[in-house]
Amino acid sequence: MNGQFDLLTIISLVVAAVAILKLRSVLGHRTDEDDQRVERLKTREREAAATQVDGKSADVITLPRRNPDGPEPVQPDAEVNDAETRIRAYMVVDPSVTEGLLEVAKYDPHFEPNAFVNGASIAYEMIVSEFADGNRKALKDLLSREVYDGFVAAIGEREARGEVVDQQFVGIKKAEILEAEMKGGVAFMTVRFVSELINATRNRAGDVIAGDPQKIKDVTDIWTFSRDVSNPRALSNPNWRLVATQAPN
Repeated sequence: MNGQFDLLTIISLVVAAVAILKLRSVLGHRTDEDDQRVERLKTREREAAATQVDGKSADVITLPRRNPDGPEPVQPDAEVNDAETRIRAYMVVDPSVTEGLLEVAKYDPHFEPNAFVNGASIAYEMIVSEFADGNRKALKDLLSREVYDGFVAAIGEREARGEVVDQQFVGIKKAEILEAEMKGGVAFMTVRFVSELINATRNRAGDVIAGDPQKIKDVTDIWTFSRDVSNPRALSNPNWRLVATQAPN
């Protein structure tokens, strides 16, 4: 009996192994690229969840605060020194950027460059996607009046021609602060985004007239965001808006 049981067990294991090998040959193997794509999606989901405030999805870039209930009970000098440490640790393309970030931190000691870039990246994806979809309502709270009017005009012209944009946002390869400055109590941050998009424009007949629905394309955008940090009341609003766009040189 024991010999029969052992033989049956061995046969079952062999059958199971063959089945697993066949299943793997059909489904394929998970590659490093697959792992990176999954991890990137999880990261974006976590970042998106972080922008939720009181159960409502944020419509603008929200600067995370270490204490959501108010300023931390620390001395001003210690707070400024802490901000300076964080800012000097942030890698920049030009030393003048660090000086601009330090100037912003004088008005908002809670300012964190990495947190800002993460929020700006989320906003960038939202704006690019909503513009492709022609979603005027979603864009309104993300953009300054001037930029909003320009986006809406472009959407209107596209709709008048009967064109539709098919777009898939693959991800952001790089996001970095190019400029940082204060003007009259308002902070301005210029960020360069290098993203991957699948984009195609179709006419009324559904024919592709621009782009390629099967090809991932690298896209570079340079956007400027602003936020009033001139007084305590302004600082209570952590939101940034897109105020300018420009093409890379």
